[in-house]
Amino acid sequence: MRLSKSWDVASKDFKVFTKKKGLIFSILAFPLVISVLLSFVVEFVAQSSGGGGLGATELQALLPSFTFYYAIIAAILPTTIASYSLVGEKVERSLEPLLATPMTDEEILLGKGTAAFLPPLGATFLGATIFMVSTDLLTHGMFGYFYFPSLDAGIILLLLSPLSAIMSIEVNVMISSRVSDARVSQQLGLLTVFPMAGAYLASELGLISLSTATLLVISCLLLVADVLLLYVTRATFQRDKILTSWK
Repeated sequence: MRLSKSWDVASKDFKVFTKKKGLIFSILAFPLVISVLLSFVVEFVAQSSGGGGLGATELQALLPSFTFYYAIIAAILPTTIASYSLVGEKVERSLEPLLATPMTDEEILLGKGTAAFLPPLGATFLGATIFMVSTDLLTHGMFGYFYFPSLDAGIILLLLSPLSAIMSIEVNVMISSRVSDARVSQQLGLLTVFPMAGAYLASELGLISLSTATLLVISCLLLVADVLLLYVTRATFQRDKILTSWK
């Protein structure tokens, strides 16, 4: 595999994305809005704690759940780019020249995946940074120390979020290889959110706790799923079939 060729594909997609202001706005706005809303919740709880509201212990129990949102966000954001990357380009008739090049399927998939991976993950990290910094400023007086950075937050951001994004991209590539409507591809691709949303719901119901051990187990499961999906994605992506069936 020639990594330089894959980077050429990713660079081309980056240039296309920068021209689509709506796409950039949607990727940046979602994590930023969530971060601001979560910060408001933390501020409200911190201010009301002295008046008989939630105390430091209860707030500390909420923060892992709030941080876990960013693993869910990382699974949501790539759906737009990954869906457009195949279906959108097919509609705009810019996909055929790429598929007709002598590049291998692996090089094309890696390039497309890189382009769909880096911007959403960067936006996720930006939103998480805003949330963590604001939380530290708001809760330092209550806790007596800075809550972030923490080991659990590191696992969520450095393991769960990238693995969630990769799974989302792989599933969206498979779906995009079989449908010819970007909206349908994106809607179906949102199904990848269910595993992370299910884990969050299970934690809220008390079925699991978002402890360090649990986060590591979820990360291992996602890693296994990503590896399996990699082979399925490679088998699903057949350039000749895509070109002929979408005519």
